[in-house]
Amino acid sequence: MDFRLTPEQVMIQKTVRKFAEEVCEPIAAEIDKEHRFPHETFKKMTECGITGIGFPKEYGGSGLDKIAQTIATEELAKKCGTTSAVFSIHQGAAWFIHLFGSHEQKEKYLRPLLEGGVVGAFALTEPNAGSDASNLQTVAVEDGDDYILNGSKCFITGGSVAGIYFVLALTDPPAKTRGISAFIVEAGMPGFEVGKIEEKMGIRGSATAEIIFKDVRVPKENLMGKLNKGFSMALASIDAARITVAAAQALGIAEGAFEHAVQYSKERVQFGKPISYKQGLQWYIAEMKTRIEAARWLTYHAAWRSDQKLSVTTEGAMAKLYASEAASFVTNKALQIHGGYGYMMDYPIERMLRDAKITEIYEGTNEIQKMVIGRSALS
Repeated sequence: MDFRLTPEQVMIQKTVRKFAEEVCEPIAAEIDKEHRFPHETFKKMTECGITGIGFPKEYGGSGLDKIAQTIATEELAKKCGTTSAVFSIHQGAAWFIHLFGSHEQKEKYLRPLLEGGVVGAFALTEPNAGSDASNLQTVAVEDGDDYILNGSKCFITGGSVAGIYFVLALTDPPAKTRGISAFIVEAGMPGFEVGKIEEKMGIRGSATAEIIFKDVRVPKENLMGKLNKGFSMALASIDAARITVAAAQALGIAEGAFEHAVQYSKERVQFGKPISYKQGLQWYIAEMKTRIEAARWLTYHAAWRSDQKLSVTTEGAMAKLYASEAASFVTNKALQIHGGYGYMMDYPIERMLRDAKITEIYEGTNEIQKMVIGRSALS
């Protein structure tokens, strides 16, 4: 396949790259150190239309496609893993309502997410329900014109700052995954609480938190799609989200670390020459570059399939698996090239290495991705 970016996609690449360099990079170390959500950056992303990339203009989006979304995530991640995580998880939440919301739900909730500066969050994970979603404990019980929601979620990216949440809950507990429904929950609903805010190894400013539901009354019109069909909807949404949330983010982090490593290797002089002259280091660079390019085309191919309305279950899993492992490999080698300086917080490499690790875990651990790929290959 002869793949080239369209003029519109190139424009997005240049625009977001400039935004990341001018807005994200200068405060990346600060928000990491302070574990601070970058409200000012999110506000500017909204004003620039970045939060709406890949969504229809009809509901406040900027138009374009999944490849453009992927490129935007990648460019942000080159300069700030936190900002990329905030952006991609927010878009993943918006994607859920884009795929499955009614016209009324899109007008009421999708528009504020895309152009109103409201942060979105996707709430599936629970203490006993990570990779195994059949262990959900959060329950929604029908009561007149509402559902009463009780339970808690953990590790929710944007959990302490979001205004709109997409929550998976049991509506038919004995049926397990066949009895899960999806609801739109607003942060201001009585009984909704933010619990523990996590202190993390990486993407420290992404406001990862526990959220708690105590008799939260959710109107029936906030039910997404059909009753008890939430699990299949969530899987479809996660398939698409893996491309941007994990694969593109990992790709960008790897590229950012690679650029720093190449630049440092040309400037660092040892034994009378820049260390870039050393064959051993050149082999590191070659391996890093090759893995980045392989990750890029797996990721772009998965995004292209999404735009063609083709299944991305396997392709998204392969992109996520390979790109995340490439990011961990590249950031580790980049730190090695920097030597002792790379281990210090004065340089961005140690932050990039920490940020890269989560891409192997969220949106389904890499072990889950291998199961998805293996089953597909054997079917």
